[in-house]
Amino acid sequence: MADTVEQIKNTYPIPVFYYRVTIAGDNSYAFSEVSGLSIEYETITYRDGLSYKEGAKYMPGLDTPINLTLQKGIVRQDSYLFEWFSTINLNTVEKRDLTIELLDESGEPVVSWEVINAFPKKLDAPSFNATSNEVAIESLELMANTLKVNNPPL
Repeated sequence: MADTVEQIKNTYPIPVFYYRVTIAGDNSYAFSEVSGLSIEYETITYRDGLSYKEGAKYMPGLDTPINLTLQKGIVRQDSYLFEWFSTINLNTVEKRDLTIELLDESGEPVVSWEVINAFPKKLDAPSFNATSNEVAIESLELMANTLKVNNPPL
């Protein structure tokens, strides 16, 4: 059982609400939700002439593309996502790298995810409802080549 503050800090799970998203190494942007940080590989099934009794053999194949979703509230002075989405023009798009960092209570990164060569593929406007007073949330779906997980040294 953890008795000291340091033991609690090192043995308890980190909450997910304190994170930072940096796009293209520029500025950090505020997002209400980030999802899709998944690494997945296709499975290759192999059967040789001797494996009829043991069944098939399985091994990892190609990695699948990363599908990431960023959601944020619409702000009057912030059109960054729309401007990035507008770079799409007949087989050309501005690809950018993203870094998502999970932070501890002091603001130091505990784990970071590096998304390589991301580009926007879908921009959703908020749903409008005259009986609601919720924040207007826009959603940007990205596709990327690679996702790397980085744990800083302890």
